[in-house]
Amino acid sequence: MQRRPFLHSALALSAMATMAAAAPAAMAQQGEIRIAHVYSKTGALEAYGKQTQAGLLMGLEYATGGSMAVNGKKLVVIEKDDQGKPDLGKSLLATAYSDDKADLAVGPTSSGVALAMLPVAEEYKKILLVEPAVADSITGDKWNKYIFRTGRNSSQDAISNAVAIDKAGVTIATLAQDNAFGRDGVKAFKDAIKKGKLAHEEYLPAATTDFTAGAQRLIDKLKDQPGRKIIWIVWAGAGNPFKIADMDLKRYGIEIATGGNILPAMAAYKNLPGMEGATYYYYGIPKNPVNEALVSMHYKQYKTPPDFFTAGGFSAAMAIVTALKKTGGDTKTNTLIKAMEGMSFDTPKGQMTFRKEDHQALQSMYHFKIRVDPALAWGVPELVREIKPEEMQVPIRNGR
Repeated sequence: MQRRPFLHSALALSAMATMAAAAPAAMAQQGEIRIAHVYSKTGALEAYGKQTQAGLLMGLEYATGGSMAVNGKKLVVIEKDDQGKPDLGKSLLATAYSDDKADLAVGPTSSGVALAMLPVAEEYKKILLVEPAVADSITGDKWNKYIFRTGRNSSQDAISNAVAIDKAGVTIATLAQDNAFGRDGVKAFKDAIKKGKLAHEEYLPAATTDFTAGAQRLIDKLKDQPGRKIIWIVWAGAGNPFKIADMDLKRYGIEIATGGNILPAMAAYKNLPGMEGATYYYYGIPKNPVNEALVSMHYKQYKTPPDFFTAGGFSAAMAIVTALKKTGGDTKTNTLIKAMEGMSFDTPKGQMTFRKEDHQALQSMYHFKIRVDPALAWGVPELVREIKPEEMQVPIRNGR
């Protein structure tokens, strides 16, 4: 009986020691909001991925007023390189949620990788904010409630580009990559075409560098068509499909049309003055304080203007911080979902809103016409007009 107080004391000391040892880890966990960014740091879409990462970090800094914290909790970004490989992206996301204790994740760059990652978010019941993968199926038939997307989808690209080129008497053929991005893009474009006629769909491997055979098939399908003839290009990553302009398309009265792209890819647009299309971002187009801040920060840090995917990463950061401010820093998944559904937030692209039905961010697109400026290495997309979200009637494709 005499030994009991000693036993109690020993147990208490032991418990206190255990608690003390656990305290730093627990405190670190409680004092942090962990964000995994799974993206193509290397691989075919490396240029896109690096821009997204730069934009994400700049956006988090801007949205938190330089503190990199929300409600006293430090924002920690965990980088993962999926190399553009679906299986790797899938396993990295699982590791981020389980081992790295990520509260939510952003990415990936490739649509194919994104489609492999969607079930992982559902399995771990954690949010995946898709940026910049485009395929409609991500917020369409492959969607689950843990998926939000700040990046534009295939339908937004297609509908806005149709606004630019879908006219009566126009015959269109498409040139796209044979992957989720290309096929979803063309499918959405076909759905959006109401006045023109679609004559042919040409799909080529994503790694294509010689476009001669594909271009010849496009020319053969279009050359004898009456009226205006357009090849609409949906392409991402390496390879320059605009080389097909060298095959004397003008001789057959064939034009090229496409959407926005990164500035290095838009060097090819200098050979296409007057080309029309639609984009979600070019640093000189949106007039708003967030874009002004991004342009200023980017020039200061990199001595260059921000690019296509930099704006996307920045927008993802704005969405994350807006949601966390709404929840008071609470990272419980269902609390975040409730906060984010229907949520509007400011971005360099303009104000965006997560649609409740499929969590796709509705956003303005910009109808442009290419102008050549001798002082710039790329063709300048000059604004024709802003196409607002309500005008686009972007279809809900997730069957809910």
